[in-house]
Amino acid sequence: MRCIRCGRNREVYLKSYNAHLCRDCLILCSQNRVRNTIDKFKMCSPKENVLVAVSGGKDSLVLWDILNELGYNTFGIHIDLGIEGYSPLSKKLVVEFAEKRKLPYKVLDIRKVLGLGIEEIVSVLKRPACRICGLIKRYLINLEASRFDCVATGHNLDDEAAALLGNILNWQEGFLSRQYPLLEGKGKLRKKIKPLCLNLEEEIRYYADFRGIEYVKGPCPLSKKATSSFYKEAMNSIEKKMPATKIRFYKEFIKRRYFKREEIDLSPCEVCGFPTTNKICGFCRLKEELNRKIKIAV
Repeated sequence: MRCIRCGRNREVYLKSYNAHLCRDCLILCSQNRVRNTIDKFKMCSPKENVLVAVSGGKDSLVLWDILNELGYNTFGIHIDLGIEGYSPLSKKLVVEFAEKRKLPYKVLDIRKVLGLGIEEIVSVLKRPACRICGLIKRYLINLEASRFDCVATGHNLDDEAAALLGNILNWQEGFLSRQYPLLEGKGKLRKKIKPLCLNLEEEIRYYADFRGIEYVKGPCPLSKKATSSFYKEAMNSIEKKMPATKIRFYKEFIKRRYFKREEIDLSPCEVCGFPTTNKICGFCRLKEELNRKIKIAV
C-alpha cells in the first residue's frame, strides 16, 4: 500500500482515520491536527506563554514536542511523585527531553512540599491514589501557572472519549462541563487547553516512535484500580468493531454542547489564598488531614 499523502510506501495504517501513511506524513498530519485544534477552539496564540504539564509519558512529551515544532513559547513542569522505580525514570526522561532540545523546564518534588511521596500519602490517608494525586498535581501546577497565559495537558482523544463515556453513564454533569477542549481561566486560575484532544492514542504512539521520543511505557503503578481504565477498555472494544466511534462520539459532544460550563463563585482559601469554592481549598484540607494523622501515628 502507498501513503495517501505522498505516494511513498506506507508504514502505518490508522484504521479509525482509514489512512495509510509513511512516517513523515504521519508526523506532519499529527502536527497539523494539533495546529487545527488550537485554531478551531481558539486555545492560544503563538505570542502566549504556555506551561506544559509533562509526566514523562508519551502524550505529554509528544504534546511538548509538537507545540515546540509549531513555534509556541513553552515551559515544561514535571511533578516528581516519589513513586519508587517509576518517578526516577519519569523525571530522567523529562529532563533528557528538555535538555536535548534546550527547552526550559522545572521539576517540583512533592516530598519537599508535603514531606512524603504519593505512596506514603495514600497509605496514611487511605484514599484512592488517583484522586489524591490529581488534587496535588492540579494545585501545584495551578500555582506555577500564575506567571503563564495557559496550561496545556496531554489528554488525547482516547482519554476524552473514555471519560465522556464514564461521565454520561454516571450522569456526572459537573465533570461533563469540564470536557470541552478549552476551559477558560478566572482570576489567578489560568485557562486550561487540551491540544491533543482530537489525536488518537495510537497516532501519538507512532509519532513518539518516529520522532525518537523516549517515554515511560505502561501506566502508573498506582492507577491499577482506576475506573478510567475500564471505560477505555469498553471504548476500545466498540472501536474495534466500529472504527471512528471515538472520534464521532467526542466530536458530537463538543458540537452539541449539551452541558455548558456554569459560572463558579471562587473566593481566596483562608489558609493559602488560592481561589477555591470552599473556605479552605482541597489541597490545604488534605495537608491538614495528613499532618494530623501523622501526629496521631507518632
